[in-house]
Amino acid sequence: MSRIVTSLVAAVLTVATLLITAPAAHAAPDALRHCDVVDGRQPQTATPEEVGVDSAALHRAVDFAANDPTRFTVQVFRNNCLIAGSPNNQRAGGVAWNLWSGTKSVVSLVAGLAVDDHLLSVDDPIDRYLPAGLGDAAHRAITVRSLLTETSGMEIAIASEGVTGLAQLDPNVVAQALGMPIQHPQGTTWQYSQRAVDLLVYVVQQAIGEDFQAYAQRRLFDPLGIHRSDYYWARDRSGNTYGHAHLVMPPDDYVKLGLLLVNRGNWHGVQVVSTDYLTQALTPVEPNPCYGFLITVNGPTCDDLFPGLPSDAMQMAGMMRQDNFIVPSLGLLVSWTGVTVPGGAVSFPHDVLRGITAAFRQPTLPDPGPYVARPDTSITDPMLINPDATLAALGLGPMSYPGCGLFACLGKPLYPPFGNWPAGCFILGCTGPDPATPGIR
Repeated sequence: MSRIVTSLVAAVLTVATLLITAPAAHAAPDALRHCDVVDGRQPQTATPEEVGVDSAALHRAVDFAANDPTRFTVQVFRNNCLIAGSPNNQRAGGVAWNLWSGTKSVVSLVAGLAVDDHLLSVDDPIDRYLPAGLGDAAHRAITVRSLLTETSGMEIAIASEGVTGLAQLDPNVVAQALGMPIQHPQGTTWQYSQRAVDLLVYVVQQAIGEDFQAYAQRRLFDPLGIHRSDYYWARDRSGNTYGHAHLVMPPDDYVKLGLLLVNRGNWHGVQVVSTDYLTQALTPVEPNPCYGFLITVNGPTCDDLFPGLPSDAMQMAGMMRQDNFIVPSLGLLVSWTGVTVPGGAVSFPHDVLRGITAAFRQPTLPDPGPYVARPDTSITDPMLINPDATLAALGLGPMSYPGCGLFACLGKPLYPPFGNWPAGCFILGCTGPDPATPGIR
């Protein structure tokens, strides 16, 4: 199931404009050019050769990626310098776009900030943070770590858990999570749960004592120059922030989050997320050697996910290929967004990354060889589809939480479906001229 978890802008200005809007790039002891991260909207640029990459080979790989009609944006950075991208980036990069499960990795970073602030402990049972009377003893014994590593033991139904969010029917994703039966002892089995991450967001919110999104803005987004007006993070009908998906963010801001990880949590010399937390977050979990804390990692058997890339490679992975591929040791970020349709080439990530690794000259990287097809997961897999998970949103079936239905939950009335979505936003993204529509303008 680790295979299940599989933007729109980068404007390149003239060198003169870059000198006005951002600090100058500089040469490092390795003689390669290094750029500074930029809080604004125009990243510093370099030629591929300035950062040890062959331009002809790189452009072949990026042209291949950009010519895929399902890709809206493609951006390649090395040493914080934008070195290649799709011609569509300038048009699409500022459009707020659903990161889908890339949202999970952002949740991990926010949880890390709560850990850094000594407000949350990953080895605490969530009982420490939940209000009295919410959830049974077995669910309250689940640890924060088990939620972060997708090893909570709760039953999953990936598509059935997510479909009610698409229709904005979810009455209360926290209660819905606590209604999912526990199948396995926590920590023993990796299963890609949507509801576990929704529950994690609520636990973090309880731990920090303020709205999750307000905390994320103050502690994560503000330091990176990501403005509150430029993205939208959806909530369920009780006002709980979704954790499994529905952070609707411009690709250019998604890139900033990727660059934060390229720089090991550091931004302008400030350690935004601690190296201690990131070390934990990027360590493979025993039940899944390709997964850490809601981030896909390059464990010892995960070469096919990161063709030709070093062992520190990682991925923020979203449905329909909303991906940041990140390699701190190479200073590399490869980011793309779009809408992958059924029948799209499953070899696309491998083929593009293979082309990019072939372009490296300092250092040279191994050729991973051509794509080898993997067994696919059928839509009939019970871990994808279980109608009871959908019926629970209606207050029906064995997974429903007592007192939580379509019109009220836990004694409170519910917002109407899509009642808190801003103008121009609907599931996939946000467009239109309304000043209230999120996006980079």
